[in-house]
Amino acid sequence: MACLLEAPLRISVLSEVTATSRHYVDRLFDPDPQKVLQGVIDMKNAVIGNNKQKANLIVLGAVPRLLYLLQQSSSSLELRTECAVVLGSLAMGTENNIKSLVDCHIIPALLQGLLCPELIFIEVCLRCLRTVFISPVTPVQLLYTDPTVIPHLMSLLSRSQRTQEYITQIFSHCCKTPEHQTVLFNHGAIQNIAPLLISPSYKVRMQALKCFSVLAYENTQVSMTLVNVLVDGELLSQVFVRMMQRDQPIEMQLTAAKCLTYMCRAGAIRTDDSCVVLKTLPCLVRMCSKEHLLEERVEGAETLAYLMEPDVELQRIASTTDHLVAMLADYFKYPSSVSAITDIKRLDHDLKHAHELRQAAFKLYASLGSNDEDIRKKITETENMMDRIVSGLSESSIKVRLAAVRCLHSLSRSVQQLRTSFHDHAVWRPLMKLLQNAPDEVLVMASSTLCNLLLEFSPSKEPILESGVIELLCSLTQSDSPALRVNGIWALMNMAFQAEQKVKVEIVRSLGTEQLFRLLSDPDSNVLMKTLGLLRNLLSTRPHIDQIMSSHGKQIMQAVTLILEAEHSIEVKEQGHSNVKLQLAATFCISNLIWNEEDVQAVVNSDCSHKGSQERQDKLREMGFVDILHKLTQASDPNLCDSPLFCVCLSKGINESAWVSLL
Repeated sequence: MACLLEAPLRISVLSEVTATSRHYVDRLFDPDPQKVLQGVIDMKNAVIGNNKQKANLIVLGAVPRLLYLLQQSSSSLELRTECAVVLGSLAMGTENNIKSLVDCHIIPALLQGLLCPELIFIEVCLRCLRTVFISPVTPVQLLYTDPTVIPHLMSLLSRSQRTQEYITQIFSHCCKTPEHQTVLFNHGAIQNIAPLLISPSYKVRMQALKCFSVLAYENTQVSMTLVNVLVDGELLSQVFVRMMQRDQPIEMQLTAAKCLTYMCRAGAIRTDDSCVVLKTLPCLVRMCSKEHLLEERVEGAETLAYLMEPDVELQRIASTTDHLVAMLADYFKYPSSVSAITDIKRLDHDLKHAHELRQAAFKLYASLGSNDEDIRKKITETENMMDRIVSGLSESSIKVRLAAVRCLHSLSRSVQQLRTSFHDHAVWRPLMKLLQNAPDEVLVMASSTLCNLLLEFSPSKEPILESGVIELLCSLTQSDSPALRVNGIWALMNMAFQAEQKVKVEIVRSLGTEQLFRLLSDPDSNVLMKTLGLLRNLLSTRPHIDQIMSSHGKQIMQAVTLILEAEHSIEVKEQGHSNVKLQLAATFCISNLIWNEEDVQAVVNSDCSHKGSQERQDKLREMGFVDILHKLTQASDPNLCDSPLFCVCLSKGINESAWVSLL
């Protein structure tokens, strides 16, 4: 069995291969089984804590031979066990080591070893599998390839505390998708793992807890099941609450809080439940304090942000708990010059990961300020907050940039902040820069924020317009991403609202009629809705209607007709349908198109010079809209026969006969 290695690794390591390393491998081929066993034991002792030696042995072909000996029924139990121990030690080296082991098919060999009746061999195989699977370079799907593996692992949970620890750790690291959650759930993960939460072994309890956190994440089925589970007569949620107590290890408190957070977000626990309001939320806020390690503060903040994201009441409670808003400001000052960290390795680690704190703070601020105006004000008044957001938009870390723009988006929902803080700090400049070259995930959030900055009352609208944003937004409408198409057309819709005629003309010119009509047939109804909104805003004043309809009237009316005739939701068919509200909207839409203010005066003066509206009336007549309007006058609903055809006309100083003559 050949062991595949990466060329750079082979070249760099081969030069350092020693005769001693080769001697270890040669002994694996000795015809004397006892010498082979001793060779494996010596190899085990040689590789402990020695990554160079591990790499040498892998290059020299030790792995295929060890796997061969491990799988041979003629090998003694002791030899097979020692082979698994050495393989586990090799797996604890570098990521390249793991890749080499996986390429040599170590996972199927170890899974096969689990069929052995001997517990000691099962445990060392599981320990090695655990080490391989927790590596980020191992494809977790390899655990699910053989459908018999998961049920067999479930059956091994009862064998010993070691099997419980290793198996639950494997599950928690290999449960990455809803499909994985379903497989584990269907094979009895909940009932098999729940009793482990009261195991005498802390390691077992901790790994079982981690299992439940990954099983419950965004999974309603699992969460609804968990809420009714009893562990030794106690509800599982109460077991989690006990695990959040201050006298428990921080890791346990955090993971238990994550379990309850995920169950709450999945709808299994109410947001006003005492275990959420009085236990989970305070626990997570507590984790944000500077007394905790960097990774604990990051995890606490991100979990808290997720917990309260959809619930304004939780946001209000959190904002007043332990001065959270001010506490998060410390996330941007870490580590400080007066840091209490004396461990040089810890300080070096934190310096490299300080950006994760900033990312977590932005996420939590975004969640806190997503609904409540007072909280948004409190956030923006936090020391240098707007400057920090602006800096965050240009950080090297893409995750920090995404979190910063998410925070900006949350704050941009405030009319007051758009008019004050956003204008004072010219946040539109870095936002525009971010839109020039960014991954889709960032583009979606940045363009969504831009939509708010382009609202009519935003002081940023004018400078954004002058920056040449129209071309950029038009390009977004051609994206493969529905979210980007929506945001592009939404921003154009906001831009066109009560805009000057030259802006509207530029939008139509840049977008192009072909793209406009392509958007009107977009499969995403949100894109269609915003495109209709753009059309409505483009045709909002009489001179603009004349100019645009004179060149594109027929295409626009054809597109609207197609929309009315196609299968769309009521929200889309605002221009007219059998639904009374839609028919009302349709009539008002048509009334906008058939005359302008000059028409009113022309009718009063019996002047026939109302050319713009006459052309639109001709086009509408050709398309059969007159018949539709006459039918509406005979409708049984008084809202239709009284309001749209006559009341609107009278409000413009035109009687029924004048209306009919216009048509």
